[in-house]
Amino acid sequence: MRANPALAIEAAGLVKAFGSTRAVDGVDLNVARGTVYGVLGPNGAGKTTTIRMLATLLRPDEGRARVLGHDVVDEADAVRALVSLTGQLASVDEDLTGRENLVLVGRLLGARRAQAKARAAELLEAFGLSEAAGRQVKDYSGGMRRRLDIAASIVVTPQLMFLDEPTTGLDPRSRNQVWEIVRALVAEGTTVLLCTQYLDEADQLAARIAVIDRGRVIAEGTPAELKASVGQGALHVRLLDPGQRPEAERALLRALDLEPHLESDPAGLSAPVAGAEQASEALAELSRAGVGLANFSLGQPSLDEVFLSLTGHPAEEPSTGEATAIEEHAA
Repeated sequence: MRANPALAIEAAGLVKAFGSTRAVDGVDLNVARGTVYGVLGPNGAGKTTTIRMLATLLRPDEGRARVLGHDVVDEADAVRALVSLTGQLASVDEDLTGRENLVLVGRLLGARRAQAKARAAELLEAFGLSEAAGRQVKDYSGGMRRRLDIAASIVVTPQLMFLDEPTTGLDPRSRNQVWEIVRALVAEGTTVLLCTQYLDEADQLAARIAVIDRGRVIAEGTPAELKASVGQGALHVRLLDPGQRPEAERALLRALDLEPHLESDPAGLSAPVAGAEQASEALAELSRAGVGLANFSLGQPSLDEVFLSLTGHPAEEPSTGEATAIEEHAA
């Protein structure tokens, strides 16, 4: 594989099996430098295994990959010197303070004590953690731990950052704070490979998205291109009474002859429609069924609906047993 200087990641035919389970089954990726590239899929789809191969933590069984021009197998040390990895679980020491964690990382990376302290203070200020700098991390909230974890990953600013499920379990405010941090990193020139099961996260951050399911990339493009690939509009309705959602679901099924998508909002439903005329028929059927609407809209499908259309199952539904296969292999 010949390196392309415009790409931060080039991967072709990556395969990784754990026993009889192929957690990654022929993944191809091309990630432009200085962008956020989203790898979107449910738990068990193969996202984490892909990241671990690209970050040189796992050796591919088949295929080749270059990261920042270096082969992940033959030049693993060169790759590690240029990248950072923030996994799903915080890697900071809970018994140390926030400041002590960052100073420790700086010292391990070769900085003098004064340099490490100065860099720690800079990052604590930038990440809104200055007031908590002297507290043990075990007393931090989930959002604070995640911000500190990302700060620890950029004590020396990497050219490429792997983020694996960076906002899992965070409240909306903390999630937005992490998103702003990611945007700031990219503005400074860092490339980010973002693995996520949150469709709105990929929509918010990523310039391009690879949809991965059962270890394979099943679609790739910009968020707009993926939405357009469904080839139809979407009717979104929000009910006055969430308790009427079963009646609304049956009414939309009668009008459209397909199962509507139940959104995370207990009062929300959506369904693909061919156009305004079909949407009007669906709304009329809801009215005849006595279902009161707070509001409705007709627009492009959401990424949730794109994923459902591409895979046949919701993004929240577990795919193949990637995590189980890894755990069994480790055992």
